[in-house]
Amino acid sequence: MRQVARILRVVFFMASLMVFPCCRRDLADQQHHEPMEASSVFPDGSASRTPPEHTLARGQLHEDVLFYQGKMGGDHAAVFPAPVTRAQLERGRERYDIFCSVCHGSAGVGDGIVVQRGFPPPPSLHLDRLRDAPPGYFFEVITQGRGLMYPYGSRVEAADRWAIIAYIRALQLSRHATLADLNAEQRKKLEDSAHE
Repeated sequence: MRQVARILRVVFFMASLMVFPCCRRDLADQQHHEPMEASSVFPDGSASRTPPEHTLARGQLHEDVLFYQGKMGGDHAAVFPAPVTRAQLERGRERYDIFCSVCHGSAGVGDGIVVQRGFPPPPSLHLDRLRDAPPGYFFEVITQGRGLMYPYGSRVEAADRWAIIAYIRALQLSRHATLADLNAEQRKKLEDSAHE
């Protein structure tokens, strides 16, 4: 008897699932037009309306080609879109540690944790060809990916990509700076600290 009651409850439950959603379909079935469909409502015969002049899609206007594509005149940009600041370098280090160091390693030599677990190593960021590459090249690689590297354009905001590139430049400079790269004041500080 209990089994029959249980079966009846299940049957009633299944039947109610099929009946109740059908009670109020008026909101789901209201009249509407698909985009670009013809319509007799408007004088031009189109259901789609032309946006008012100077209307911008929110978050979609990327007119600054340097900032959003890393390009100048169709080539990789040789400059950053804004002066590099200490705050940007710190942000770049933080983002690099999150997104890049797992493959490239904390020093940028291609010995990250996934490489230690058997993943093919990426090139060292200290290779001459990458030290000589313009910042726009790195922006493109981060955005679109290259080889086995996943594209990060949808995961890392453009400003953070530039911050990562600034930090990469700092990593490269940390291994390849010479005394000639320092101004007179910086050289004096270095010499004074060496004599202490």
